[in-house]
Amino acid sequence: MNDSFSGKNGKVKVMYVRSDDDGDNRNNDKRPSNNKGRPGDKPRTGSRPDDARRNERRSTDTRGDSRGSDARRGDARPARRDAPRPARSDRDDEGPYSSPWKTVSRAPDDESAPDHGGISGKSFIDPEQLRRQRQEETRVYGENACQALFASRPDSIVRAWFVQSVTPRFREALRWMAANRKAYHVVEDDELAKASGTEHHGGVCFLIKKRLGLDADTYLQTAPAKDCVLALENVGNPHNLGGIMRSCAHFGVNGLIVQDPALLESGAAVRTAEGGAEHIKAISADNFLDVLASFRKAGYTTVTTSSHKGTVLGKAELPAKMVLVLGEESDGLSDSAWQQGDINVSIGGTGKVESLNVSVATGILLADWWRQNKA
Repeated sequence: MNDSFSGKNGKVKVMYVRSDDDGDNRNNDKRPSNNKGRPGDKPRTGSRPDDARRNERRSTDTRGDSRGSDARRGDARPARRDAPRPARSDRDDEGPYSSPWKTVSRAPDDESAPDHGGISGKSFIDPEQLRRQRQEETRVYGENACQALFASRPDSIVRAWFVQSVTPRFREALRWMAANRKAYHVVEDDELAKASGTEHHGGVCFLIKKRLGLDADTYLQTAPAKDCVLALENVGNPHNLGGIMRSCAHFGVNGLIVQDPALLESGAAVRTAEGGAEHIKAISADNFLDVLASFRKAGYTTVTTSSHKGTVLGKAELPAKMVLVLGEESDGLSDSAWQQGDINVSIGGTGKVESLNVSVATGILLADWWRQNKA
């Protein structure tokens, strides 16, 4: 048994321990008695100290008399010989009917860890496995993005969250997840914001397995005869990446060369792409210039872009098979990447602003390529 109470020094844990001296105390009682307690008998409790002393004196006066006080009253009834004799207390203030359980107080610092025989009650998760799992998963949200993801790669879904209002439009997805034992939850808006990490979740969020990027050789094995591949140097803003993927899907661009393919799987990028991310193949470029060289060897023309130099887009002839290279907004392409260009183009304008947003520039360039080669 245990209990706890708050004292002056904080919380104190109280434990009740059966006294090992209980039998010795009874043996040390020098007063003769024929009454012995049975193991199953319970000690009497609750007597006031004065009553206890009077009972003890009465017992002393009748010592040696098997009938006790009943004999003085002339009561012919014999005293019960099997009545339990109360144990003497180790403490004077507890009276003759003290409990055989000792009270031991112990400070919280003295508490030892409970021994569960090796069973802790919690399953052990390898931290390295958990870290690797988190690196392999990401959250995707937005109604159009999640609908497109379910249509193209449902097996990548690990878990899903929905608000009630969108569930009718995800009826097929809910049926599929129930049939394939995929966990899903219908939650309130604030709970979905916590699950997705954003308030712009659009009423649905999927936890998915990330796609791995292809290497250049794998992509080139199945590349079409007329193919535009987009190459991005140091572009990392997820909203720009989402807008670029949306433009790529609209103008028939399949391959996207990036230094970190995981950037294309971020929730913000996929939501901004509005379903376009499912039509794009990420091509890994650990060494950006080497990958450009691989595509040149495969017959692609490298077209580099700039805001201030190169042939104006309206006068440039864009080849049917090309790699279109764009850089980050602040600095554009590096000098080494710019020098890789077989053709250098720029987008003409009024000059009132220094440059266009990279996703906007991508849409304009891809629209002209589509006009010249696909329309």
